[in-house]
Amino acid sequence: MSVALLLDLDETLIEEDSAAAAAFQATAAFAEACDPRITDPVGFVAAARAQARHLWSSAPTYDYCRYIGISSTEGLWCCFEGDGAATAALRRRSPTYRRATWSRALQTQGVKDDALTDALAKRFAAERRARHRVFADVGPALAELRERHPLVLVTNGASCLQQEKLDRSGLRPFFDVVVVSAEFGAGKPDAAIFRYALSRLAEPHDQAVMLGDSLDRDIDGALSAGLQAIWVNRLGQPRPANRQEVVEVSTLDEAVATLSAAA
Repeated sequence: MSVALLLDLDETLIEEDSAAAAAFQATAAFAEACDPRITDPVGFVAAARAQARHLWSSAPTYDYCRYIGISSTEGLWCCFEGDGAATAALRRRSPTYRRATWSRALQTQGVKDDALTDALAKRFAAERRARHRVFADVGPALAELRERHPLVLVTNGASCLQQEKLDRSGLRPFFDVVVVSAEFGAGKPDAAIFRYALSRLAEPHDQAVMLGDSLDRDIDGALSAGLQAIWVNRLGQPRPANRQEVVEVSTLDEAVATLSAAA
């Protein structure tokens, strides 16, 4: 039987942090153009991000979001579509959360403007939604991997948002199975989501390898489920002293070579 490959989405296949940063910068530029009192776009972005984190972490939905893997930045543009109780609660709260984030950021610039607050909330969502960036090596690497392995996407996050990222990035055709934490009811590093993902394949596989950027969620989670793992360290994070045994690559191309050498 062939080796099944499980892959993470954000920061493994698509750019998340840089896309969000660009959306914040574009939103700040829009705010600066709308109101001449906004003279510190860098500080404005920092304030918006800090307020988003504070409001997100102090909400009653935070424990669920932390478990499923929905960030404060994603909360600023996710539609939270779906019928589940937790999703419905986030959908009801999201307009207030977004207005509060941008209103408080404006206040740091000496601006109180309800119309601009609403415009910024809409602008950020549009700016982030316009940026679905795939790492340059991903398409060719997935095409090569798919010739030899069944591919399973295992991603944390809200269902509608992760499904949108997958569709808008054009990566869906590469995958035999897609598992989103909000749909399953548990997020990485819970071993159950890895086992469930493998159970969705049409045929059993004697070996499975997880490829992801997070040591805690992807690597430790996969190892706890009895899988092998490859750390895709695109951002050059320092390797912790207690993780010397983890196989590390910096690109998906290197992961292809590593898997081929082990075959």
